[in-house]
Amino acid sequence: MADDSSSSQSFLRKHWEGYKEFWGERFSFLDNYSRFIKRDKPLPSWSESDVEEFIASDPVHGPTLKTAREAAKISAVGGVIGAVSTAGVAWKYSRSLHGTALSLGAGAVFGWTFGQEVANHWLQLYRMDTMAAQVKFMEWWQNKAEGQS
Repeated sequence: MADDSSSSQSFLRKHWEGYKEFWGERFSFLDNYSRFIKRDKPLPSWSESDVEEFIASDPVHGPTLKTAREAAKISAVGGVIGAVSTAGVAWKYSRSLHGTALSLGAGAVFGWTFGQEVANHWLQLYRMDTMAAQVKFMEWWQNKAEGQS
């Protein structure tokens, strides 16, 4: 009976480790940001002028970061349009406050997603390494904030 218990624990442990490995591979991009997030003292906030300074100073990653920021603006506009339009339709046909609120939230998510897809194709983000540009900005900001620039 003890052998059955230990074998079931190893069976569960084996599947749990496989589960962790599966999701760890899919979210491995979070490792790029962990050194900036898991700090004893958090990085100070940056301003729009700081980002523009980085864009002007880095000829490789600056234009990529600028394009990624433009894509975020397109996504935000898509989110607003999606939220307002779906909430408006829901309110027109149902006059239900909770249905309108749910439509507002769902429309914002769908609009943001659609806006991101439009931006990906319009600005050709699939050709750029936007994550590397964001990590370089974070490194630059960390050095600047610590006085190492």
